[in-house]
Amino acid sequence: MSLVKIYTTAVCPYCVRAKQFLKARGVEHIEEVRVDLSPEQRDYMVNLTGRRTVPQIFIGDHHVGGCDDLMALDSSGGLMPLLQAN
Repeated sequence: MSLVKIYTTAVCPYCVRAKQFLKARGVEHIEEVRVDLSPEQRDYMVNLTGRRTVPQIFIGDHHVGGCDDLMALDSSGGLMPLLQAN
């Protein structure tokens, strides 16, 4: 299964929802980067994605986007193949 990395904050309900959703899809390990604890990580996230909001979700090298983007990817049938890619 591909590496899943999520940029989050402590009080973000969309972050919690995205993590729960991914775990329900079989993801056992999520690398979580707390941007509320590390301003340099937030700056890095913004430079990487062009977005300031969390969550920002990566599966492997693919930037999925936020929680709504994750749900849309799953609805279109694109999430599981991305998760299963090596």
